[in-house]
Amino acid sequence: MKKIISVTLSLLALCISWSCQIQKNKPPNVILILTDDQGWGDLSLNGNLDINTPHIDGLGNSGVQFDRFFVSPVCSPTRAEILTGRHHVRGGVYSTSRGGERLDADEQTIAEVFQSAGYQTAAYGKWHNGMQAPFHPNSRGFDDYYGFCSGHWGNYYNPQLEHNGNLVKGEGFIIDDFTQHGIDFIEKNKNRSFFLYLPFNTPHSPMQVPERFWEKYKDKSLSQMGSGGPFQTQNQIDHARAALAMCENIDWNVGRILNQLKENKLLENTIVIYLSDNGPNGNRWNGGMKGQKGSTDEGGVRSPMIINWPGKIPQGKVIKEIASGIDLLPTLKDLTGIKSEPKKPLDGLSLKPLLFDENTEWPDRNIYHYWRGKMSVRNQNYRLDNEDQLYDMVNDPNQTKDIAIQQPDVWAHLLNAKEQWKLDVLTELPAKDERPLYIGHPGLHTTQIPARDGTPSGEIKRSNKFPNCTYFTHWINTDDAITWEAEIAQDGDFEVTVYYCGAADAIGNLFEVSFGDAKIQGEIKEAHNPEEYGAGEDRVIRQESYVKDFKPLKIGILKLKKGKGTLKIQGIQKNGEALMDFRLMLFKRVSPNPPL
Repeated sequence: MKKIISVTLSLLALCISWSCQIQKNKPPNVILILTDDQGWGDLSLNGNLDINTPHIDGLGNSGVQFDRFFVSPVCSPTRAEILTGRHHVRGGVYSTSRGGERLDADEQTIAEVFQSAGYQTAAYGKWHNGMQAPFHPNSRGFDDYYGFCSGHWGNYYNPQLEHNGNLVKGEGFIIDDFTQHGIDFIEKNKNRSFFLYLPFNTPHSPMQVPERFWEKYKDKSLSQMGSGGPFQTQNQIDHARAALAMCENIDWNVGRILNQLKENKLLENTIVIYLSDNGPNGNRWNGGMKGQKGSTDEGGVRSPMIINWPGKIPQGKVIKEIASGIDLLPTLKDLTGIKSEPKKPLDGLSLKPLLFDENTEWPDRNIYHYWRGKMSVRNQNYRLDNEDQLYDMVNDPNQTKDIAIQQPDVWAHLLNAKEQWKLDVLTELPAKDERPLYIGHPGLHTTQIPARDGTPSGEIKRSNKFPNCTYFTHWINTDDAITWEAEIAQDGDFEVTVYYCGAADAIGNLFEVSFGDAKIQGEIKEAHNPEEYGAGEDRVIRQESYVKDFKPLKIGILKLKKGKGTLKIQGIQKNGEALMDFRLMLFKRVSPNPPL
C-alpha cells in the first residue's frame, strides 16, 4: 500500500510539473474586456470619489495605464477599430443600426488572427458589428459566441439572447451571465491558449442593475459634478447613480474573472486589457473634460485603458504618450509573438516599445475622431476640434480657450492633416451602402431578420424611434406589410419561424412570407398577448423601447434561390383589430446540410 501511495504521489507531482511546464511554454492567453458607455471618470482609479472599483484599480496599479487613450465617440465604430486595427470608416461602419453598424466582410478581425495562430476564441456580450453572417461573430473568427448583436438590448434579466446562432434564454443579470460564460470558457481551455473577448453592455441604458448594487447608490449624494454643470432633474441624478452602480457591478465581475485565472494558475500567462467604447452616457464626473458620448471632444473619446500581465510588463507604469483603440491588434500580436502579415494595412501601431522601454523614441502622431460629419484631430499636445478651434491639451485639458490665433502654425498643420484625412480615409466610405442583408449565408446555420432592419408600410408603427431593440405594432390594415431588401447567399431550404404577439381576436389571422416567387403562408392559432415590461426593473425612465416576450411560430419550409430581392411579410386575412405585433423572423437552413 505504501508503495502504491508513493507511486501515486510521484505521478501527481509529475503531472503538476508537466502542467506548469505547459503553461510556461504556451503562448499567453488574452482577455479583452470592453465596457459600454463607461466614461474615463467612472473608476475610483481615475479619481472618482463616489465609486469603488477595487478590482479594476488593482489591474491598473499592478499593470500599465495609458493616460490619454482614445476610442471613437460611439459603440460600433470603436468595436470595429478594436477588432481590425483600422479606422472604422475603412470597414464600412457609419451608423449604430439599420445595417450601418456592420463591419465589412473582407476586414480581418483580431479573432481571426488569434484563431489562425491556434488560439481558442470566444466572445460573450454585445457584438454590434453585424447580426447576419458573414458579419456575425461566428463568421469573424469566434469559435463560441453568446450574447446579442444589436446596439442595445431592452432587458437585462433573463433576456432572449443567442448562442452560436440559436436563440436561447439568458440566466440572471446579463453582465453576471456573460461573465459566467467567460469563467466557464477559461476553465474549459485552461490548458490551451485562448483569446476571450468580453464586450459588456453596461452602463448603457436601460439603467438596470441588481438590487445589492443599487441599494448603495439610490439615495447617495454625489460629491463630484459633471462637465455639463449641476444636475437639473431628479432623473439626471438617478441616471448618474445607476451608471455608477452598474460600474461597480462590472468591477465585481472583473474580480470574478481574475479569481478564475488565479484558481487555474493562469494569471502570469494571461494578458488582461480593460477599456471602454466611448465617453459617459450622461452628465457625470469625467475629470472636467469637454464632451460626452457622441462628441469628438476629449470627454467623448477618452477611455480608461489598462494592460496587465503579471511579471512580464512593468507594474504601476503610466504612459503619457497618446494611443488609440486601433493600436490594440498590432500590440497584442507583438506581445503574443504572432508573426502573420495583415491582410490590409493597419492604421494602428504596436505599443510594445512604450510598455517595456523607459526612454523610447516615440514620434508624435495624429489620432482622428469622426462621427456623423463631426471630426477632430488630436496629437500629443493639441486638439483641433470639429469647429476648427485649437486647444492646448497639456495646459488646458478641458478645452476652455481657443489658441488658434496664438499658434497659427500648429493650427494650419492640424487643419491640413484633417483635410488630408478626409481625402485619404473618409472617401473610402461609399455614398450609398450597397451591402445586402444576407439570408442563408453558409457561414451560419441560422439568419435572424429583426424588426430593427425592416421597413413598414401603411399604418404599421415601430415601438420606438431608436430601432435596435424594437418591434412593429399597430398592424391594423391587412394590406400593410414589412419588407427587407435582401440577398439569398446560397440556394437552400429554410425552416421559417415568425416571432409574434396577438390578442384573442388574432386567432385565425393569415399572413404570407415571400421572397420573389417563393411563398409560404402562416396562421395564428394561439393568442399570445403579454404586457410590455422593463419599467419595473429600470432605475431611471428609459428612452428606448420596452420589451415583450414574443412567441415563436414555425410556419414551414421555404425554398429559396440565390439572388437579390425583397423579403416581405404581408397580411392575407385579419379577423380582429390587429394582425399581430412582429419582432423577428428566423431562417434555419435545413438543406443543404448546415455548417457545424
